[in-house]
Amino acid sequence: MVKSTRESFTLGGTVIEPGTRATIDLPLSLLSDHTPITLTVQVVHGKLPGPTLIINGAVHGDEVNGVEIIRRILRHSLVKNLAGTLIAVPIVNVYGFLTNTRYLPDRRDLNRSFPGSATGSLTSRLAHLYMSEVIVRGTHGIDLHTGAIHRSNFPQIRCDLSNPDARKMAMNFGVPVVLNAALRDGSLRKAAINVGIPFLVFEAGEALRFDEVSIRAGVKGIIRVMGELGMVRQRRRDEVPTDPVISRSSVWVRAPEGGIFRARVKLGARVFTGSLLGTIASPFGDSEFPIECPANGIVIGRNNLPNVNQGDGIFNIARVDDPEAAADAIDIFQDDWEQS
Repeated sequence: MVKSTRESFTLGGTVIEPGTRATIDLPLSLLSDHTPITLTVQVVHGKLPGPTLIINGAVHGDEVNGVEIIRRILRHSLVKNLAGTLIAVPIVNVYGFLTNTRYLPDRRDLNRSFPGSATGSLTSRLAHLYMSEVIVRGTHGIDLHTGAIHRSNFPQIRCDLSNPDARKMAMNFGVPVVLNAALRDGSLRKAAINVGIPFLVFEAGEALRFDEVSIRAGVKGIIRVMGELGMVRQRRRDEVPTDPVISRSSVWVRAPEGGIFRARVKLGARVFTGSLLGTIASPFGDSEFPIECPANGIVIGRNNLPNVNQGDGIFNIARVDDPEAAADAIDIFQDDWEQS
């Protein structure tokens, strides 16, 4: 057997030799009762050289689909013969995950706090730790998210399509809609890109709920990206089923009145300007307000609660130039996961 000549990989003071994996606990803080909290990372360091891909979930603590996606990736047979290095962080916001909440105890949004500060708030310190110990060691990254509580997102990729490396990853992920999303100040994606690391955001499902379609789409998408990067062997069944439709912008449709919300369209539905998306009715039955679509596109987000207040976001529409092509891409995507 030929011994690997690849160098070892170090994270948090732990040395990982080629062909091995290790779980590393990065000290973060203490709870008020002196319970230690750590940021836990697993590194799979392949025998062969290649990129270093970071995959992370639960930046928002209640977004649990990403945790399961990463668990399945780490158990995947292809990862056993990895080229390059995989850095897996299933739970970034440990505090929110333990309490089933989106934010940290200081009520700040971690995904608006990067790159953080070593002397700032608890959220800022976690952001700084993640950037300084994990992000700077990567060459590519994928950030796994869901919709907020009581909102579902159709499987989609959000990225800066002007970045050629991010664009290539997005087009190979294999979901039907790629949204050219602006970089938001304080987001992990923007902070990573600022230090030269192309990052995708995969959005799918709802907070605090496992969604099997979203999870399987996430697993397949990551494996496809790893194949495109040369980290794993490409398999025929993992090939991208169809080219995604690119959306340059999206729009939220908000409730014109408070009342009882009834949706008429599903996630992934093709919609047109002026078409009926749903209705909001008075609980007494004396009034009913139609909700009309403001643009041609695809429904990529939807409220799941029947009771809404005026101004609540109830539908998110990705604008597309060719809804027919988008509908075809979605049909192929749905056939793909149903047969897998």
